Amino acid sequence: MLFDVHIHLTDNKYSGYVHHIISSLSMMKIIACSVTVDVETTIRSFNLFNTHRNVVKQFIGIHPEASAREDLERFREIFRSNLQSIDGVGEIGLDGTYDVPIRRQEQVFSAMLELAELTGRPVSIHSRRMLDAVLETLPSYHIKSALLHWFAGSKKQLAKCMDIGLYVSYGPPLVYSEDKKVLLKKTDRDRFLVETDGPVQYSRCFENKPAISTSCLVSVVASAAHTIGMSYDETVELLQKNSKTYLGYI
Repeated sequence: MLFDVHIHLTDNKYSGYVHHIISSLSMMKIIACSVTVDVETTIRSFNLFNTHRNVVKQFIGIHPEASAREDLERFREIFRSNLQSIDGVGEIGLDGTYDVPIRRQEQVFSAMLELAELTGRPVSIHSRRMLDAVLETLPSYHIKSALLHWFAGSKKQLAKCMDIGLYVSYGPPLVYSEDKKVLLKKTDRDRFLVETDGPVQYSRCFENKPAISTSCLVSVVASAAHTIGMSYDETVELLQKNSKTYLGYI
């Protein structure tokens, strides 16, 4: 069993063949943690995946890019009304590249962390150019487990993440990026996960097509195995344990 811990299956780029993806996930024994970014994709997620929770785990959240336009109270109401369908909170976080006031991003991020704290759900966090701020914020909340998706920090920041027990995930760039391989080697074995972040396209691998768990994840895992000096099967077993622990299965 493999876990893609961060993918946007509610993205419009997947429209028209989501049910094929679901069938493929089941056949390949892959569980996808599908994240949302706003109210619209959250409602779409419930409509698409409430009957497919054996292969799709639903992470519900407001992305920092959407934080200025979203109604927090409406999101809270939707969250509370659908708690039985929610496996995690995400994609949430902070981003220093968007034209969205940081103060508003921080307000929404805090609200999302509060929901995770109150409900005991794991979180999937976006931290581009704001990792230090995210690391300063997290200790204020009792979060069951937290993932820094698409980890792109420094070695020093990675060491701090390991010290406070965070998970970090690596995606398709692990296939070709020496920098990512160096970071993975310095990541605690029980704290690393894999993702695709689909439908992101990668110009240096997978023919620049929208990433999908069933077509990309095996290559990411194989690259991880080679990087850390383990067999593919050993790495699958390790990632399965890490993913289940992150999600709260064990």
